[in-house]
Amino acid sequence: MRAKQLEQQGIKAIDALHVVCAEASQSDYFITCDKRLINCCQGLTLKAINPTDFLLEMEDDN
Repeated sequence: MRAKQLEQQGIKAIDALHVVCAEASQSDYFITCDKRLINCCQGLTLKAINPTDFLLEMEDDN
């Protein structure tokens, strides 16, 4: 059901399944190189981010 909701927001089916798995595991981040997917994931409980930005963010936290 959740994957279908994400598909309606413009996320491709396979990507929606990956995002749902990340949400179900209560992940804080969803790391991807897909800029379109990152943009579509704005407003979710987890943060979609590319690997480079993720590493920079982790550096800033330490």
